[in-house]
Amino acid sequence: MVSMKDISKACGVSIATVSKALNDHHDISQETKDKVRATARELGYHPNSSARALKTNRTYNIGILFRDDMDDGLVHDFFSGILNSFKAAAEAEGYDITFLNNSKTGKNRMSYLQRSRYRGFDGVAIICVDFSNPEVLELVQSEIPVVTIDYIFNNRTAIVSDNAKGMRDLLHFIYKKGHRKIAYIHGAPSAVTQTRLSSFFKTAQELNLEIPDEYLKEAAYRSTDEAEKRTAELLNLPDPPTCILYPDDFACYGGINKIREMGLSVPEDISVAGYDGIRMGRHIEPKLTTIRQDANLMGKVAAEKLIAQIDSPKTTLIEQVVIEGEVYEGKSVKDLK
Repeated sequence: MVSMKDISKACGVSIATVSKALNDHHDISQETKDKVRATARELGYHPNSSARALKTNRTYNIGILFRDDMDDGLVHDFFSGILNSFKAAAEAEGYDITFLNNSKTGKNRMSYLQRSRYRGFDGVAIICVDFSNPEVLELVQSEIPVVTIDYIFNNRTAIVSDNAKGMRDLLHFIYKKGHRKIAYIHGAPSAVTQTRLSSFFKTAQELNLEIPDEYLKEAAYRSTDEAEKRTAELLNLPDPPTCILYPDDFACYGGINKIREMGLSVPEDISVAGYDGIRMGRHIEPKLTTIRQDANLMGKVAAEKLIAQIDSPKTTLIEQVVIEGEVYEGKSVKDLK
C-alpha cells in the first residue's frame, strides 16, 4: 500500500509537506500542492480511513434508515430516485453510504441509535419508516445529525414533497376536465396521507365539489390488491364516480386491472389518476395522469443539507425544504366537457 512516505520520496519533500498538500493547507504553494497530488494519483495513493477518522473525528460514512415493509421500495421509481441521487451527491463529497438496520436479535440486538453510534455514522438520512416508532424518535432526538424525507420534526431538517400543492393541482386539473363525481382511495394513515387528504377536502370545498363519504376509501400505498378491492367497491355503488384518485401510481394499476376485469375501459368508461410519476406510467397505454414528484432533487438536497450539518453544526439552520411536483396530464382522465 502506498504511503505518504512514498509520495514524499518521489516528490523530494517532507512527509509534513505531503500531508499539508493533500489537506489543502495554505502555507505551501499551489505548485507544490499540484505536484504532490499528481504524484499521489500516479502512485495510487488512498488515505487510510481509520487514520483519517482519528484525525478528523469523522468516518465519512452516512447511514440510511429505510424500512420497506412492501419489499419493493428499492425498485420503486420514487424511492430509488431519492436514494440514487442522495448517494451520488454524498459520494461526490467523499462520503460512503451504509443502510441502517436493527435486525440483530437477542443479546446482540441494537437500536437504530446504538447501531449508528457503533458504526460511527457522521449523520443519518431517514426515509420510508414509521416515524412514530420509539427507536426512530430516539435517533431523531440524539446528537447525531439527521435529515428526514417526507416527514417533519421540529428539531430536524426535513426535505418534503409539496403534497398539498400536488393534490390541489391534480384536483383542479380533473375538475377542468368536467368531472364532478371524484372518488379518492387514499393511503394508510401517515403525515403524507393527512396532508393530501386535507388538501383534497380543502380544494373540493373551494370548487364546490360534494364528496360523499362512500367516495373515500383507504388502501395501503403500493398495494395493487387493496386498490383492486376498493375500486370494485366504488364501481358497484348505485351512483359511481367518474374519476378515481389513487394513493400512488403503482396502486393505480391495480385499479386499472379491476376496471378492465369488470368489462370497462380507461378513460372511456372511468377515469383514473395516480401520484408519484413513475416511469412506467409514461410508457403504458393509456399514459397515466399523475403528479410527478421530483425524487432526484429531493435526494440531492437531502444529502447537501445533511453534509452541511456535519460540516458546520453550529451555523447550519434547521429548515423544512419543500420540493414542488407537477401535473403530468397523461391520457387516463377523460374530457367530459
